[in-house]
Amino acid sequence: MLCAHTVRRLKPGTFDDFAEAFRPPGDEAPPAGWVRFDMLRDVRDENVVISFGFFDGTLEELEANQAGHGYAERRRAAEDAYVEEVVLNGVYEVVHERVTA
Repeated sequence: MLCAHTVRRLKPGTFDDFAEAFRPPGDEAPPAGWVRFDMLRDVRDENVVISFGFFDGTLEELEANQAGHGYAERRRAAEDAYVEEVVLNGVYEVVHERVTA
């Protein structure tokens, strides 16, 4: 399992527009392999947003998945209009998971 993770500092006052651009349109299901997406907003600085998604596959499959669905051209380009700075961006291997009921 992989986790794609990005920390962004948004332009002031653009959170709602960014969140709208970040979400898939309508009821569009995530592409195959993606099992969960989350977006977090810093409680002390509303312009800092962390997004991450979990992908069940290899790095090569994740990259092919993003390329095949136009992620960079469609989604990321729309989001970037509201981003002042990308603080951290990467893909990480999940090496430990603990789920509590």
